Amino acid sequence: MGLNDFWFLLIAVLWTGYFFLEGFDFGVGILTRTLARDRTERRVLINIIGPVWDGNEVWLLTAAGAMFAAFPVWYATFFSGFYMLLVLALLLLIVRVLSFEYRHKRPEESWQRNWELVLFVSSLLLPFLWGMMFANLVKGVPINSSQDYAGSFADLLNWQALLGGLAFTAICALHGAVFTALKTTGDIRVRARAFATKAAVATLLLGGGLLVWIQAERGTAWTAVALVVAVVGLLGTLATNAKGREGWAFTCTGIAIAAVVAAIFLALAPDVMPSSLNEAWNLTIDNTASGAYTLKVMTWVAGFMTPLVLLYQGWTYWVFRKRLGTNHIPADAH
Repeated sequence: MGLNDFWFLLIAVLWTGYFFLEGFDFGVGILTRTLARDRTERRVLINIIGPVWDGNEVWLLTAAGAMFAAFPVWYATFFSGFYMLLVLALLLLIVRVLSFEYRHKRPEESWQRNWELVLFVSSLLLPFLWGMMFANLVKGVPINSSQDYAGSFADLLNWQALLGGLAFTAICALHGAVFTALKTTGDIRVRARAFATKAAVATLLLGGGLLVWIQAERGTAWTAVALVVAVVGLLGTLATNAKGREGWAFTCTGIAIAAVVAAIFLALAPDVMPSSLNEAWNLTIDNTASGAYTLKVMTWVAGFMTPLVLLYQGWTYWVFRKRLGTNHIPADAH
């Protein structure tokens, strides 16, 4: 395996880590309106992700940074072609951060309710936007002979992008529901498990449809394996969730998410951004990569820093491993 291939694989791993960790963040944010019945239950949901949400977003920054350094042409074309979607995603990420930081700054009911609404809307739309972008990557976008995006925003609005957005949103909602059941006690835990069952069925339909389309569009033997693993993971989530085995259910949703991301990157390889105008103009792992020296230096830095990041984040989850319930939430000061 050359350094080009290694960094393509590492970027796939970084995106997998982002969707695995930030995926349940998004899901819990969605549950603040679809599962929580009152202010106290919403505070429980916000508190179970409060210590970890900002650390989870580091994976997005790392994935984007790795794309910029290892495949600058891919980064440039991706960020210019998907400019409007990425700007909207950036704005949603910013207001989502503000919803965590500003919600408790004032005691008024309307103030807190509005920031909770911001958290819900941003958590709902962000996975939808990511699903649209990755579905368009697999479908192919207008790229000309100069390796520039030659289309418009309308070219990104298609049924494949809609399917990708719905599938990503559904699997994040499922992941968040399973995480909520794993991290809470009492009635909210029971309702989270019931919600997870419904979300798993929706994810099987939408996620299965996305994977079948990927297989039909750019399928290989490896993408077929990823499809089977994803379906088995979702079925495992249904079975273990029904038995109250939240830890195993969370593992199964994680496997399903990893399999979906793997299917996308396996379908792309050896391309990183296919052209819908001419296959000869596809952006590939080789024609978009940085020089060998740059990739070598990056590999040494990544080899040193990655274990430290994993240890630190693992320690954070260990410290905040306890379950929370409404009995742990003190009364509002006002």
